[in-house]
Amino acid sequence: MSGEQVRIDKWLWAARFFKTRTLASSAVENGRVRIDGERIKPARNVRIGDKLKIDNGSTEWEVLVRGLADKRGSAAIAQALYEETEESVRKRQQQAEQHRLFHEPSLDIKGRPTKRDRRMLDKTR
Repeated sequence: MSGEQVRIDKWLWAARFFKTRTLASSAVENGRVRIDGERIKPARNVRIGDKLKIDNGSTEWEVLVRGLADKRGSAAIAQALYEETEESVRKRQQQAEQHRLFHEPSLDIKGRPTKRDRRMLDKTR
């Protein structure tokens, strides 16, 4: 654990929302991480009590910052750094249930579909 201020990109990496600090930094720059609804820069300091909205591409979270860290530790330590809001938990559970009931075939395709991917899509239609 560190002192009073930690850069948001370091905190996101330490809290295990992103695998690398570079991914965390680019997500912040692209507006996929917001503090209290505002776009921020990767060098912005995060403080205890800040409300973050995080979209890492596959999952969206809304969390409250409960601790500060600039070094990546165990998963248990990372989970102690934040508290997910009840609304966020409910949304993620609904998305997981929806995904379980109906699997979108296009989610498995990365980038432009190949001939094989297109045939699989056509079969499902």
